[in-house]
Amino acid sequence: MIKKLDKLVVKSFIGPFIVTFFITLFILVLQFFWKYIDDLVGKGLDSFTILRLTSYVTATAIPLALPLAVLISSIMTFGKLGESFETVAIKSAGIPLLRFMRPLFIISLLISVIAFLFSNYVIPVAQLKFQTLLYDITVAKPAFNLKEGVFFKEFEGYTIKIGKKEKDNTTIHHIIIFEKNYNLQDNIIISEHGKMNISADKKFLEFYLENGWRYEERGPSYSINTDYIRLGFKEYKKVFDLSSFKMMQTPDSIFKDNFRMLNIRQLDKTIDSLKKRAGSDMEKKSDREVGINYSFIRRVLIPTQEPYPVAEKIPDAAIQSRQGNKPLAVKQPQYDSRGKSIEKALRPPEGKGYAQLLPDSVRKLVMGRAYDRVSGQKNNLDILAEEARIKQKDLRYHLIEWHRKFSLSFACVVLFLIGAPLGSIIRKGGMGMPLVIAVIFFLIFHLLNMFGEKFVREDITSAFTGMWLSTMVLLPIGIFLTYKAMHDSQLFNKEFYYRFFKSISSLLKKLKNLKAQSRF
Repeated sequence: MIKKLDKLVVKSFIGPFIVTFFITLFILVLQFFWKYIDDLVGKGLDSFTILRLTSYVTATAIPLALPLAVLISSIMTFGKLGESFETVAIKSAGIPLLRFMRPLFIISLLISVIAFLFSNYVIPVAQLKFQTLLYDITVAKPAFNLKEGVFFKEFEGYTIKIGKKEKDNTTIHHIIIFEKNYNLQDNIIISEHGKMNISADKKFLEFYLENGWRYEERGPSYSINTDYIRLGFKEYKKVFDLSSFKMMQTPDSIFKDNFRMLNIRQLDKTIDSLKKRAGSDMEKKSDREVGINYSFIRRVLIPTQEPYPVAEKIPDAAIQSRQGNKPLAVKQPQYDSRGKSIEKALRPPEGKGYAQLLPDSVRKLVMGRAYDRVSGQKNNLDILAEEARIKQKDLRYHLIEWHRKFSLSFACVVLFLIGAPLGSIIRKGGMGMPLVIAVIFFLIFHLLNMFGEKFVREDITSAFTGMWLSTMVLLPIGIFLTYKAMHDSQLFNKEFYYRFFKSISSLLKKLKNLKAQSRF
């Protein structure tokens, strides 16, 4: 009995899952082409290149399509069983909902494991091939296409205009060719008619022009003594190189270190290296580079009402930058032969800076050098801060990708825990109400993923919190919906809400009548 029930549930789930998975995958692939349509159109891509690009995009979209397919198919499966009262019959036989959900829960776990393995081993390779091919397509020039009355500027150093082109795409009329030499002016070739052919090896475009003129000006650009040359011709051949119109074959090694092209093992190694590198860079900076010189120059330049405040405040607050448990070296106080502090003896009077004690003849020179040292130290600190910011950003991106491989895989289980009880509660099959509810929950899931990733990129929250935000929000909702479905909740029953609001309305009317009677 139980085995037949498991087969019934699994057979009801497999069909909708396959259909919704491919529909979702198709929509995600279309979304990519809508985004990059401007970079793809007009590049003269052959069918094999388009097929390769589509296959890479499809592979990268699978981890996002699986959770949505699980959500829609689980809602449709339990909704259809509830609509045909099969769920009621199963519950009346004493079989609880959790036992009823167990085979599909195991399947969702298997899908989650498959999604993780796919993300860890297939996606990095597909992303590498996809990014390389997309880069080659994006930087490629538009396909060679000469149109009537339109200036064609894709040849380096030339602009071509054709007045008329015959139907054979070979005979052309009223040709104008501008040669941009960037000296005095552009050289110009004008021809009444001619022929246009591509060489047998398809590497060159050959123009055979007839009855035309070539105009050229020669001489130094800074002088008015130049020669203007007009050359008439009956036949003239002009050759253009077509190699720049071919799509480049960029090696994959250029993008192999990108965080999207790494698996879990490689990400662990890279993250560990980034953390160690950031720590070693901080330990290399001595106290002189970080703050001692800066504090000394401030004492020279800045008069203040406090006696020698900078030397007392900077060492502990600014100079002792800790990395782990190892503080940077701090300048120790110096004493003379009598045991008195040299720094205290050199302190200026209260309310004055050291600059006011200098003679007028050298004050400007000393202050200028001090300002130069301040500027140099400030530039060094700015460079160090920018390097640290870039390394921290790179570390965050690698952590995002590490958590993404687990969070997107586990999302299959989370969305199943939402879809199965929802289908049992709404008791509607087909593509109507289940699809609407599934899309709403998937939008919530997708938006939370986007917000969480953005928070991590901007260093607002940790990588774990940001990338698992959708799971932390939706998992309690799934547990709550499962509890409601187990107790036959009328959460989505409009009659329940109608009766509820009707009872509240009647109660308000009674209170209003009692209040009116009390007045009399």
